[in-house]
Amino acid sequence: MALCSATTLALASKRIVAEQAAFRAPAAARCTPAQPDVSAVLAGTSLAVSPLPGSYDASPYTQISLLGAPKGALSGVRVSGSRSGSHSGRLRGYSQGDGASFVPSKPFRSGETVTVRGSVSAGSRAQPFAFRFVVATPDHLPYSPPTLPSGKDPLEMQHFHSRPDLKPPAIVVSARSPQTAPGDLFAAPYAGPGPAGPMILDEAGAVVWFHPVAANIAATNLQVQQYGSQPVLTWWQGYIPPQGFGEGEEIIDNSSYAQLGRVRAGNGYKADLHDFHLTPQYTALLTVFAPIDCNLSAVGGPSGGAVTDSIFQEIDLRTGLVRREWHSLDHVGLGDSYSSPVATSTQWPFDYFHLNSIDQLANGRTLISARNTWTLYELNTQTGQVLTRIGGRHSSFKLSSGASTAFQHDATVLENGTISIFDNGAVPRVHPQSRGMVVQINPQARTDTLLSQYEHPGALSSGSQGNMQALENGDLFVGWGSEPYLSEFSAAGALLFDAHMRGSYQSYRAYRFGWTGAPTEAPAIAAVSQGTGVTVYASWNGDTRTASWRVLAGPSPQQLAPVAGAARSGFETAIATPGGERDIAVQALDASGAVLGTSRTIAG
Repeated sequence: MALCSATTLALASKRIVAEQAAFRAPAAARCTPAQPDVSAVLAGTSLAVSPLPGSYDASPYTQISLLGAPKGALSGVRVSGSRSGSHSGRLRGYSQGDGASFVPSKPFRSGETVTVRGSVSAGSRAQPFAFRFVVATPDHLPYSPPTLPSGKDPLEMQHFHSRPDLKPPAIVVSARSPQTAPGDLFAAPYAGPGPAGPMILDEAGAVVWFHPVAANIAATNLQVQQYGSQPVLTWWQGYIPPQGFGEGEEIIDNSSYAQLGRVRAGNGYKADLHDFHLTPQYTALLTVFAPIDCNLSAVGGPSGGAVTDSIFQEIDLRTGLVRREWHSLDHVGLGDSYSSPVATSTQWPFDYFHLNSIDQLANGRTLISARNTWTLYELNTQTGQVLTRIGGRHSSFKLSSGASTAFQHDATVLENGTISIFDNGAVPRVHPQSRGMVVQINPQARTDTLLSQYEHPGALSSGSQGNMQALENGDLFVGWGSEPYLSEFSAAGALLFDAHMRGSYQSYRAYRFGWTGAPTEAPAIAAVSQGTGVTVYASWNGDTRTASWRVLAGPSPQQLAPVAGAARSGFETAIATPGGERDIAVQALDASGAVLGTSRTIAG
């Protein structure tokens, strides 16, 4: 590897000193760099770096991500804070072999300028690089414990003899059709009188699996994804502050509901609830919301205020390192927001952007949705720069009649190149009701055309959350967010399926997926005496294979024989038995009659 010349290093050092002199303003003086939308790729190198050069929003706990060259091509990485001085640390490579992160041994100080120097080799030549960024002052929000509804309607929750610990929300199915797509329904109810948690339902609205989470935390965004070669369940769980984002972690379970991993955000942040994607490269994309101190006087807010920075990270699943990090404050101005900063404060920061979906595409571009700018942004994945804007105050495209969104969620590029969106249209109410919609972008004519829209017959207006999923058979599945409904429409707009949770529950998103669950725990059993007989209750939380149940009974656990049976009926199946036996157990049978699992034995 060729060494950098003394002249080259001296010039680089002078450039950094000049840059530091130009960026001595405190971190809260302004929230975006003087030249917004800078490329993450350092000039003359192959490296895409984060924090972004010139940014003012870095975390005090940030690592220095250097993506685009093998770890072995990086040398002489030195990191220095204008207040904290030189930082020792470790250069750790990504498992994909295409970069490394310098992980400092101590945090940086808020408000200081950090300078990064090093070199990257290309063949026999070493190219020096240098960049700097400013560390933000985090705005630490006070903890506010969740408040559950005071009035508890007994019809809002389900109760089971065999699993009294499970109290999922009651489901009402109001529309069904044999033409719906195959698969089960996936939601994650919270904000109701019962425990929150990820939940799978069948077509009849019966619970297939419910996993209650701990008190005072919520779960969102339950879906099926691929982790390597196996299908897995993923969901977010954590604390939802009143400001409307998440502070938690992502969970990955296999088809036996055994936990494969917990994915946490890097750089001192906590994972937000809005989006999470596993990639074939064993990385994960997740969202982060980070309030920081900010002078908002230029946009009509308080000078001693705070703004919520919307962030997404790509995490190396094998190492936990941050491969890339994108900040809204580096690329989109505060004045683009449709939210007002006037009444904001450090306890209620200006949520000007509100990132709620990430769709990283194979063509080197990434589509994201920002609720509070009413805009979809197409980014260059490598540089992070905004290429086009769809909607909002500075749209790159002329929107056709009906194509405008307001406070939208879940922008996804479909296989045919169209884009599906859940358009909230509220709050405040901008459109008469919420809708799912599909739009067509014409890059040559610079137009955005509404192709189809899907509205609920109940004229639902969802003030927050929501999603739309394109199914393989051409149907569209809609989760209505703050309105606790989940619906399936044909491509032509016919309502094929509709269900809702009773009471005050919400589910951030809802989906339909194919899923085979094979829990390792045993089936559950309970028995209730009724007259001269006994009714046996059997269930198996998460199992999708059971077709029927068989009751075994006898004078002792070693002398059990079949006495009754019944086809599986919903989550819990009631089976009448003649009674008079001392001990009872149940067996779960598949469609061929093979035994899948046997419960514990209980007294009859």
